[in-house]
Amino acid sequence: MHFDGLDAAELGRRCGVPRVALFPELASTMDAAHELAGQGAPAGTVVLTDRQTAGRGRAGRSWTSAPGQSVTMTLIERPNDPDAVAVLSLRLGLRAARVLDRRAASRVQIKWPNDLMLPAGKLGGILVEARWRNQRLEWVAIGVGINVASPGLPGTAGLAPETARLELLAELLPELRGGATTSGGLTARELEEYASRDWARGREVREPARGVVRGASASGALIVDTANGPVECMAGSLVLTGL
Repeated sequence: MHFDGLDAAELGRRCGVPRVALFPELASTMDAAHELAGQGAPAGTVVLTDRQTAGRGRAGRSWTSAPGQSVTMTLIERPNDPDAVAVLSLRLGLRAARVLDRRAASRVQIKWPNDLMLPAGKLGGILVEARWRNQRLEWVAIGVGINVASPGLPGTAGLAPETARLELLAELLPELRGGATTSGGLTARELEEYASRDWARGREVREPARGVVRGASASGALIVDTANGPVECMAGSLVLTGL
């Protein structure tokens, strides 16, 4: 099995990771990653597929990918700070956006809590799932899906036509690994960058609270100005009013 001409061992060397588990097709890279992590796979292990048929996003939404059209993977990490898990999707979204900016028609925005957006629609997303044992964090599985080419569906977007998946993968993985091992909540610098990329800032929403989006907190919560004052939402999906 090869991914754009490279086998798993060559991919691992190119991307600086200890192991790449490469598949021509998977139902879900997340499920495969959890299985490998449970078997002791080291931090930095990547599950990569050319075609995903039943991937999942937040709230049970599906994420599929066609051969040659996307980067679809899950990264296994074993962070030391359990408190940082709550901000991981936003932190990694910022890091991914910087990489994607160089290949996108415009600056990549972030839709809380885990979508990567362009004016044409959703470019990709990051889903973080943690596994615990006796209140101890064992590992996190970081699912990443990026539309290198647009799927051609309403509300979706892709990168520049000349984008090479191998180059994108090699730049993206070090950024994700660095973010996954960062401790603490979002820093002032991260919050400033998030504000500049906030897709929903100033928009009226009806979920997860009814009001106007102000931004995000250091804990990763969505801040919504409601009729009764600002509220912080740690869970749920962001839905604009009228949708």
